[in-house]
Amino acid sequence: MFHYHILPNGLRIILSPRQTPVVYAGVYINVGSRDEQPTEEGMAHFIEHSLFKGTEHRKAYHILNRIDGVGGELNAFTTKEETCVYASATKEHLGRCLELFSDVLFHSVFPLHEIENEKDVVVEEINSYRDTPAEQIYDDFEEMIFDGHPLAHNILGSKRNVRRFTPEALRGFMRDHYTPDRMVVSVVGDVAMSRLVRMCDHYFGSYAAGSGHTRGDQTPRPRQFRQILHRHTHQTHLMMGCPAPGIFDEDKVPFTLLNNLLGGPAMNSRLNVAIRERHGFCYTIESQFVPFSDTGLFYLYAGIEDSSLDHAVELIERELQRLCDTPLTTTQLHAAQRQLVGQMTINNDTAMNEMQSIGKAFLNFERVDTLEEMNRDVMQVTAADLQRVARRYLNKTDLSYLIYN
Repeated sequence: MFHYHILPNGLRIILSPRQTPVVYAGVYINVGSRDEQPTEEGMAHFIEHSLFKGTEHRKAYHILNRIDGVGGELNAFTTKEETCVYASATKEHLGRCLELFSDVLFHSVFPLHEIENEKDVVVEEINSYRDTPAEQIYDDFEEMIFDGHPLAHNILGSKRNVRRFTPEALRGFMRDHYTPDRMVVSVVGDVAMSRLVRMCDHYFGSYAAGSGHTRGDQTPRPRQFRQILHRHTHQTHLMMGCPAPGIFDEDKVPFTLLNNLLGGPAMNSRLNVAIRERHGFCYTIESQFVPFSDTGLFYLYAGIEDSSLDHAVELIERELQRLCDTPLTTTQLHAAQRQLVGQMTINNDTAMNEMQSIGKAFLNFERVDTLEEMNRDVMQVTAADLQRVARRYLNKTDLSYLIYN
């Protein structure tokens, strides 16, 4: 189903063939906000913003017009551990996409007047998060639980740091981290693998691998806390959470299933039924599981009327305890498995989602599971597995709490 190739300089290539007139392509880079030094906080995200502002060969207008001018779309994003530049276009323009990726990743110059303008854009992005408590609480929670570790600082960085970035510093960060051996070219579309390899070799093959620099080995040591911050909001914002499995942890699959059952996107999640549908205590309640390379994080967020906070917390803790104390019946387990398998299948049916999924997987694991293999892993989870991971991670005494009111 997937085709793989690795160039001599370490660049990895993965293709998922699809009979479609549109091709979806991206470059995943193993660098994110956790790779920054304190004075660099926010730099990976700022570079992602500024990659399209000018190269040795193109001005900003020509970069934007290169893909958009043929009806395609160009974009990028940054996480705590990865950066991705991606595009979609009709399949005859795949070479155009790959050439532009190569240009912005290896030849960006960050013109001073362009990045000064972009600083204003990023500062406003920071302001918008601070004006949105439901977003800001995630950053504050991570800062507290990972205190003292690079995972603690938010992806956007601080306004002070952003204002200090220079073209030289941005280029230096890219030289250190944006090397072919830390990249994966991911493509979904109607293209022969041999042709894709030739194009990647042409556009990326001449760049040297890095010096072997890898992410620091500082192991996160999450701390536990209970904190109330007064934000003068109209509703109380509640965040509960704890450490969770990392991407290489054998508990990742059962915990994914557990999280989806508890507070996933479906309206029949246990938290949505218990807190919103039965009692009307909130409009939004959800949980998320974010695995990193060496740890993971479980969040539970709810926006609640202040007078209902104590009762809502009691009900949430009761649902968590129920998972720890009472194993799922065979019927409940199969229903939870079918739901997650269905969600993964629908999500993977979108070519853009698949391109990003396989790119990230190949970046981390050097291989990619097929959808059938992922579904099989979910269906092999037992009720005992779910109870075990619930007891290990969701014990009430191990939870951290952050409240805005």
